[in-house]
Amino acid sequence: MTAANGHYDVAIIGGGPGGTTVGTLLRKYDPALRILILEKEKFPRDHIGESQLPPISVVLDEMGCWDKVEAANFPIKVGATFRWGSNPELWDFEFLPLKDFADEPRPARYEGQRKQTAFQVDRSIYDQILLQHAEEKGCEVREETPVARIEHEGDRITGLTLENGQTVTARYYIDASGYSGIVRRALGVRSEVPTTLLNVAFWDYWENAEWAVRIGVGGTRIQIMSQAAGWIWFIPLGPTRTSIGFVCPGEFYKKSGKTPEALYQQMISGEERVAALTRNATRTGHVRSTKDWSFVAERAYGENWFLVGEAAGFADPILSAGLTLTHTGGRELAYTILELNRGGHDPAWLKDQYDYWQRKRVRQHIRFADFWYAANGQFTELKEHCQSIAQEAGLKLTPASAWRWLAQGGFSNDVVGQAGIGGFDLTGAKQIMQLFTAREAKWELSDFNVLKLDLNRATEGWIPLYHDGKITRARCYHRGEYRLAVTGMFELLLRCLDQSADISAIYQLLLNTFQAKATAKHVPVLMKHAMQCLEVMINEGWVTAKLDPRKPRLELSTPSESVMVHPNRDQIGPAATA
Repeated sequence: MTAANGHYDVAIIGGGPGGTTVGTLLRKYDPALRILILEKEKFPRDHIGESQLPPISVVLDEMGCWDKVEAANFPIKVGATFRWGSNPELWDFEFLPLKDFADEPRPARYEGQRKQTAFQVDRSIYDQILLQHAEEKGCEVREETPVARIEHEGDRITGLTLENGQTVTARYYIDASGYSGIVRRALGVRSEVPTTLLNVAFWDYWENAEWAVRIGVGGTRIQIMSQAAGWIWFIPLGPTRTSIGFVCPGEFYKKSGKTPEALYQQMISGEERVAALTRNATRTGHVRSTKDWSFVAERAYGENWFLVGEAAGFADPILSAGLTLTHTGGRELAYTILELNRGGHDPAWLKDQYDYWQRKRVRQHIRFADFWYAANGQFTELKEHCQSIAQEAGLKLTPASAWRWLAQGGFSNDVVGQAGIGGFDLTGAKQIMQLFTAREAKWELSDFNVLKLDLNRATEGWIPLYHDGKITRARCYHRGEYRLAVTGMFELLLRCLDQSADISAIYQLLLNTFQAKATAKHVPVLMKHAMQCLEVMINEGWVTAKLDPRKPRLELSTPSESVMVHPNRDQIGPAATA
């Protein structure tokens, strides 16, 4: 909807996925809102951040554009193939067991197995689909319209001066401008770099590279190959186009003395697996580069403005989390603005919760990335950095112990009511630790059998739940950097802990509950989820665990191989299938 007088309800700087997610959902749930999206470039245009995670599809479906993205025939991402750490062997991580991935014609519907998979997208096409969809939903879109200056009085934005001299005003302003952070920089919002990872990335686009594997109709895995100096990504974006990039520390690039083109050629040709896949391929010959420096803004909102996506923070791309953080943040910001307009919740609480969860997620993914890099021989100094991460959480650990703490759950609880991060549940994370270290990843639940809830020094509060365009509140406990949500699996565990401290009794209470409510097929899955959440509660100090030698213990172990994390068995070549 166009504002005749140049005043809008919401003005969004940036037409990428963050801006279009906010704009589309605002218009979906309140069609009367006047939304302006200002994009400095003319779409289509290339952009990295092509590999997605399954939570994005949930947001695309809510936006009403999943079918449009599916119709673009992007490869279906079922997981990733890695070579990482001291082990030279390849291994796979998959979102669902491949035996359950059935061949089905495309375009398909967002149901069944497609709710467990993701896309690998050509951003020149993907971003244009989302921008056009936002416009179809009633957002006013102006491409090739850079913002020249942010007009503000203190922390309040009074208008946007465009490069053409026009001034735009709005009730709320959203910085979705990505890493450049136009509002963030203009208002002097400082950024923290909670990591020693100061990487750079170089990439190019290739035509007719072979896919490493073809899974069913349109399915494949991305390839992540570590090298002594960094790592290479290989991401098919369509039937013929592939994104191939190299990430390394900025210092390594400087000391190499090579041009981006020379360094890129050296690293790609020196990677045997990628070289085989590109043997008959051609590239554009234009190497792009960018800084991959992780950061978190000190705050994600002001008096009448918000930061979303990479304007609020950026985590190293090793886990393909960037677009997930952006889409999720855009969705939650749309809900926040809708509730601010309704007036049903305390405005300060709404803004504080948005700020807390956006910045926490970025920090969690930075932590996880630090752990991954610490497992690579080139980045052994990061083990010392893991120690400082643990200290931030109030733990005094040696570097080696801090590294194990991160692997065992120090980065978990990424989603309210769940235990996991970056597509991995806690069991998957422990399997990764075993792969990296060649040591058993133990469970605290196996060493103790008396569990007591510990809420000392915790304060009670509320966290937001987002559903159908509305925010409802759920109780939570707050202590230090942690939040214990009284919802989902954690709420059930709190009830069980209130009834008994004996692990055998708690286990039986959970089993009885699930058997009464779920099918026999899903009971083991729910029990696994419950044990993971309970492990997180121990790791975060919500549960104190002791051993009574007179009582039995659970015997939990981390398999070295599972249907989701296992050695790679692909054969490179045109006919390679899984």
